[in-house]
Amino acid sequence: MVDLTAHLGLAQSTVSKHVACLRECGLVSARTQGRATHYSLAHPEATLALLEAAEQLLELTGEAVALCPNYGTGASAATMSGGVA
Repeated sequence: MVDLTAHLGLAQSTVSKHVACLRECGLVSARTQGRATHYSLAHPEATLALLEAAEQLLELTGEAVALCPNYGTGASAATMSGGVA
C-alpha cells in the first residue's frame, strides 16, 4: 500500500478503500507474505487490452471527451448521473 500511496499521491485510507473495492470485484488479487500484502492484477491480459482500447479511443477523439458539455470536467454530478442539473 505504501508504494501505491507514494506513486498516486493519495492518502493511505483512500488507496486502501479503492484496493478493497477492486479486490471485491475480482480485479485485483492479494498475496500475504509475512506482514506485507502484495497486490496484482487478477486478469492482467484483459486489463491491458482494456487500457489499450481506452488509449485508442482517446487518440481518435482527442480532447472531445474532456470538452463534452454533458460529461466534461465542468459538468455537474447530477448531469453526469442523468439527473437534472
